[in-house]
Amino acid sequence: MNNNKAYVTTPIYYVNDVPHIGHAYTTIIADTMARYYRLQGKETFFLTGTDEHGQKIEEAAKSRGRSPQEYADEISGKFRELWDYFDISYDKFIRTTDADHKLGVQKAFEKMFEKGDIYKGEYEGYYCVSCETFFTETQLMDGEGCPDCGKPTKLVKEESYFFRLSNYQEKLLKWYNEDERCVLPKGKKNEVISFVKQGLRDLSITRTSFDWGIKLPASLNDEKHVMYVWLDALLNYITALGYGKEEENMHFWPATMQLVGKDILRFHAIYWPAFLMSLDLPLPKHVGAHGWWTRNGEKMSKSKGNVVNPKEVADAYGLENFRYFMLREVPFGQDGDFSQKALIDRINSDLGNEFGNLLNRIIGMSGKYSDFKITSQDVKALHVKELNEVEAILNEVETKLNELQTNRYLEDLWKVLAIANGAITAHEPWTKIKNGDTKGALALVGLVANILARVSILVSPIMPQTAKKIANAMQFEITTQSYEKYILNKELLEDFVIEKIPPLFPKIEEELMETPEPTLKQEEPKEKKKETPTKEESIITIDQFFQTSLKIGTILEATEVANSDRLLQLKVDLGESEPRQIIAGIKEYYAPQELINTQVCVVANLKPAKIMGLLSQGMLLAAKDKDGLALMRPEKPKTSGSSVG
Repeated sequence: MNNNKAYVTTPIYYVNDVPHIGHAYTTIIADTMARYYRLQGKETFFLTGTDEHGQKIEEAAKSRGRSPQEYADEISGKFRELWDYFDISYDKFIRTTDADHKLGVQKAFEKMFEKGDIYKGEYEGYYCVSCETFFTETQLMDGEGCPDCGKPTKLVKEESYFFRLSNYQEKLLKWYNEDERCVLPKGKKNEVISFVKQGLRDLSITRTSFDWGIKLPASLNDEKHVMYVWLDALLNYITALGYGKEEENMHFWPATMQLVGKDILRFHAIYWPAFLMSLDLPLPKHVGAHGWWTRNGEKMSKSKGNVVNPKEVADAYGLENFRYFMLREVPFGQDGDFSQKALIDRINSDLGNEFGNLLNRIIGMSGKYSDFKITSQDVKALHVKELNEVEAILNEVETKLNELQTNRYLEDLWKVLAIANGAITAHEPWTKIKNGDTKGALALVGLVANILARVSILVSPIMPQTAKKIANAMQFEITTQSYEKYILNKELLEDFVIEKIPPLFPKIEEELMETPEPTLKQEEPKEKKKETPTKEESIITIDQFFQTSLKIGTILEATEVANSDRLLQLKVDLGESEPRQIIAGIKEYYAPQELINTQVCVVANLKPAKIMGLLSQGMLLAAKDKDGLALMRPEKPKTSGSSVG
């Protein structure tokens, strides 16, 4: 295997319907891996496409008064159009109706037949048109329903060619046993092993009851058969590389990473490697199976009207925000839930407060201290501790991406961002400037700039355009050379002048897409008693609520206000270029020293006011009852500037 080459595939999507969030999820993960391999300097081939044969397509086209080819052309076009709109960096978009694909499939069929792995017989079984899968009577639900989708099956008895899948049971088990990461995640691999150990039956791989499929090789002289859609579809991964024709790209095989949904893992982790063994081809390095997506905790369905349109989400919230959310929100292999609230929280907190705001702080500090000039000159001398903490994380982080643990990969990168934000709070560059320690202040700015640069390089496969904007502002390019220089060799940035750019992640105050109405509405009571708000609890709208900016702040300093029995003067870090001064009437309940380095909730967008001649730039949230006053605090430490609500 050539370690300097990488081959990434999505499943080829079945053209029975338009793209949904599940298709987008698979494709975004695959695109991330392809971009990551390119960043490493690997020659990369990225394949996606559409699966267009089978009885289901023939019936769908007929119901619309179209030919199967016309119908396939339309739906395939929608997939390609969406991936182009999403800037998916595929190298080839294959269609199973392509002439070269048909030739390659026929060659593979002929080779397996000559080897004795394909034989002719008669098949009787229960066939699910929707899943394109055969089942035994014992597998059915209530004697009729498909065990996968629940729809009624049809009893089919017809002449068929079979693939000797049973011959490959032990070879498959040996592969699973010897290659720990051949199927990811481990839990899905265990499911596959359990299925195979129950015993494999030979697989029917042709049909005679419909025509929309690839005919058998001419050498077999058997015109009435077309190939089973799964044999046809799975072979796309090698026909796309030229198998059966010129084979100009077969040097990319075996695949580095093949991404699939968990519903089609059996085909990719059992049938597909068995076909490859029959063809004497090496097996893929990794087959990764992800979970399904729900919406607001409910399974998506057309009847409920809650299917998530990925283009609508990207248009409303930004493509790269959407990419980040999907890869951060759910552990790979588990089911995930899409909600606008969760997406908005990720954008405002993770992206706005922790990622984008770090760039804002660097721009703000360098603008005040050094006319936007940033140097790494004293970073290694003054910040060994922080650099060692960063390296400890970055030395392990890429292993997680290689194992498709995208959420843990991003969590670790955000830990690195927390080190940078924490360093600003701990070292207080504004205090250093006031005390004449310009060298220390500039070294701190250089430290956080270098941390942000490294995170930007490693986040670029997931958020390529965002990473590019940050790199451009910091006067470097994200390339294989910069990856080697700053990630592998751990070099620091050369001196540069940072460009002042607008905030990357403007705060989102309300949901930007219409929420689907529930299918069943409860009847309204005939008479609805009007509730009159009390004076203390005036009713406001959600829009009015979101006009209040609540943020987590870290108290850096606390002193008593002279000539006041109740006021404390606080310096609070809200993740901005300098801390804010807040005058709070809490002296009766808190001693100044017990507040330092603790966190509070701050109303951050109040109009500044003078209290006893001192400027106050915010207000602390607190609750008061007969037992006294208590400040509102986060349950766990959060990054300064994180949004509340």
